[in-house]
Order: sequence, then structure tokens, then C-alpha cells
Amino acid sequence: MNSILAIPGHRPQKTEADAGAETKTSEYPSIRIMRDPAEKRMNAKDSSGDTANTSGPGSAPQDRAAAAAAQMSDVAPIGPPAAKEGAVASDADSGLLIPDTSLGETVDGDDDTPTEKTARGRAGRKTSSFANLTPRQEVYLGAICRQIAQNRFLPSPAKDEVFVGDGDYLAIGAEFLGHFVRLGGLKPTESVLDIGCGIGRMAVPLTQYLVPGKTRYLGIDPVADGVKWCQQTISPVYRDFRFQTVDLANALYNPDGKVAGESWKLPAQDGEFDFATMVSVATHLPPAEVERYCQEIFRVLRPGGRLFITAFIIRSAEELAAPKCDPRLSGLVREKDKPCWHLRGENPMAAVGFDEGYLEKLLARAGFALLRKSFGAWHGDKSPHYQDILVAQKPRRSNT
Repeated sequence: MNSILAIPGHRPQKTEADAGAETKTSEYPSIRIMRDPAEKRMNAKDSSGDTANTSGPGSAPQDRAAAAAAQMSDVAPIGPPAAKEGAVASDADSGLLIPDTSLGETVDGDDDTPTEKTARGRAGRKTSSFANLTPRQEVYLGAICRQIAQNRFLPSPAKDEVFVGDGDYLAIGAEFLGHFVRLGGLKPTESVLDIGCGIGRMAVPLTQYLVPGKTRYLGIDPVADGVKWCQQTISPVYRDFRFQTVDLANALYNPDGKVAGESWKLPAQDGEFDFATMVSVATHLPPAEVERYCQEIFRVLRPGGRLFITAFIIRSAEELAAPKCDPRLSGLVREKDKPCWHLRGENPMAAVGFDEGYLEKLLARAGFALLRKSFGAWHGDKSPHYQDILVAQKPRRSNT
């Protein structure tokens, strides 16, 4: 097995030295809710029916947080936010009411000062900017991500069945749900297309976030075993989640595939989805196929829909040799007369990088407008995500 497979987005190489190593946890910064667990409050009633004081001076904040974390470690899947406008849903602690909210839309302005409420009018209501969550939305998102990462009742494949992605299956999935919401503006009422769904690492967290009956999810992948596991394990419980194998040829994952990536068509109707993900997909594709993917995704997105794509963006050859850069990618070399980079001596599709600015040009040619570009930690930059992330939007007014 090639050493490059230890790069996030691939199966890690296992050695005897790694056998006792601690499992990687999510880089997602969990948000602690400093309150007493609801169960403790409910059970703290005396014989007269009065509620006892469970959060007095002797109750340290860290003790309450630890108790809440312990309570959430063995819970069944939490419910998604309510779909009806103006409804509320309790967070995992059952002590904080969150607007049902399509995250990123109008929310109650209870976190504002009276002056700010007066300035905004409309009884203090405000609209958050793109992917700019309010404090209450942050608390809700932190709670749901934390529960997903710790929830042993959620579908989770055996470790030897996970053919892509190192680290903890649920924790990494929960981390990306946070990225989808914060960076991509994903709302609970939006339908999702997951290209390269693998064995459902992105899908499982989305089952806890998307509103049942109001959304749909389609995951596609060329690896039949991963899709089969999702069909047998996720779809019977979460009926809005479908998975489909596409026999795309790929030198790394499906070398005997019958469908050429440069000419394939997504199995979806025009304008069917609101949000599309390509997590660790462009990192295994040649330029022509990435361009085709962008064109097809543009077709199946509704106006205003977004594409969330991760990649390795090469800012300079000198950067790859810098000590702070991930040494596993220091062997990337540029393909002659092409905008892509491959690892010397490895399968060309094991890790593909692209010249700075190239992916933006592909997105623009497909019709997208770039909303966000965030460099990842592999460069050595301080970043909450490993690979680089681009978020692009289909214009709301389009002839397509």
C-alpha cells in the first residue's frame, strides 16, 4: 500500500508503530453549553414537587460541562430542526431554544442589545450574512456536531470497511457538517448532492441535520461496496437518502470503470439540488474531468445553489519544500504544460494538485460565481480544515 494513502481523503497505511496510536479526533471546535443537563434538572425534584437547586455556588462549570458530555455520549440520534417557520427546537442540552431556522436566514434578535434591535426594526429581527451564524445558531450547530461525533447509535461501518478517509468516521463527518454550514451556508431545508459519497461519511451527519420529508439527499460513487453499505444501512432508516453507483473510470478507485469522466452525465434532473459537495474528489481527478463535474453540477443545481469543493491548491513550488508544509505532499511535481501536479513515483490520481487560480477559472467557465476560498492546514497555515476549500454559487438569475 502506498504511503500517500495516509493523506486525509485516503485509507491510511497501518504499521505496527501505528497500532497503539491514538485515533485522530475531529478538528471541529466543539462549543460547550455551560448548563446543567436536562435529565439532572428533571430528576432533582424534592418530595413536594419543587425543583432543587442543582447549579449553586458549589457546582463548577467544568463539572456541569463534563456531566453534559457524559449524558450525550450514549444518546439516540437527535431530531432535526423543525421545518415550520417560527417553530423552535431544543438543543442537545434541552435548555436552550433555537429558532427552527434555515441557518443563515432571519432569526430572532434576542442576542442583540436594545439599541441594535431598535436600529434594525421589525421587532429586533435580523438577517445573517452568508455563512455568518448568530451566537444561538453557533450553539445549536456545536451541539448537533458534538452529538453526532459521540453518538454510538448512528450508522458506522467497521474500520476495515472504510476505504477512504483517515481519522474517526463520525468525528470527521461531524467536522465537515460544520464546514458545510459555516463556509457553505447549508440550510436544514436544502437538498444535497454528494459526489464521491464513499461509505457515507458525509451522509450520516446530514441525516441528523436535514429536515425529513422536506429535503432529499443523493450520494454517488464509483466504489460499489461503499454504496451497497449505504443502501443497506442508511437508506432503510433515512428514507430521503439515496445512494447510487456510477461506474466511472478512475485510475485509483475504479481502474476498470466503463464510463469516461470527461463525458459522463449526473443521474439527476436540471435544478434538482440546492447544495453539492465534492470532498476529496478533485484531489483524484485530471483537469478535464474536474471541468466536466463542475458543468454537470451547475446543471443540476437550482439558481442560488452552492458547490462545496475541496482541493490541493499549489501556491508555489517553493511552498512545497517549506518545513511547515505537509511533508507527504512535498513530492508533488507539476505535469508539463498542464495546470496539475502529481506525486512523484505514485499513481497519478493518488493526490492531484492544481495551480493557484485554475479551479476558479473552471468554476467561472461553468457559470459559477466564487463565494469563498479558504486555504487548508496542509500548507502549514492555521486553518480549521486540512484541504483547501472553494465555495461557488449558481447565480439566482440564470438562463440555465
